[in-house]
Amino acid sequence: MNLTGKLLIAMPGIGDPRFEHSVLFLCSHSDEGAMGLILNKPAPDVQLDNLLEQLEIPVEDEESAALPIRYGGPVEPQRGFVLHSEDYASSVNSLSVPPGYGMTATLDVLEDIAQGEGPDKLLIMLGYAGWGPGQLEEEIVANGWLTTDASDALIFETPDAEKWGEALATLGVDPITLSATSGSA
Repeated sequence: MNLTGKLLIAMPGIGDPRFEHSVLFLCSHSDEGAMGLILNKPAPDVQLDNLLEQLEIPVEDEESAALPIRYGGPVEPQRGFVLHSEDYASSVNSLSVPPGYGMTATLDVLEDIAQGEGPDKLLIMLGYAGWGPGQLEEEIVANGWLTTDASDALIFETPDAEKWGEALATLGVDPITLSATSGSA
């Protein structure tokens, strides 16, 4: 099973408040583990302009500098990641994520965004979510996550507060029908 490029939807009762009502984009998934970014958790009191100022990156595009920063996950919360449309590739290193996305974690993407030369569609996160070998699969079997296909509309256009419900709707699931407990037959 390779879930690279898919969305994970946190089930009620996931057991970790950091992931409550989260929607994650899986940037990579293999036998060695998985890496994903939470799409719908704003980082409190952090905007891109604050980050650019701290990094001493000059700003030419004030509109881009006002972009919000999201909490991407609990691992390396001081490290930045940009999930973006495939129209952009860093001159240093970008990870191509099928079906049509990219993830860049090098400083040059922030420099390009500040100059108005970044990706057409993007989300900026601090931190990421990571799983060791087999860990994500165990969490899915234990009813911690649902999976669905990614879409530009859900990732880049849906307001953060609506992403969890909209992601569930892609599966025909109404959030009111979900239970925080699971069982087996």
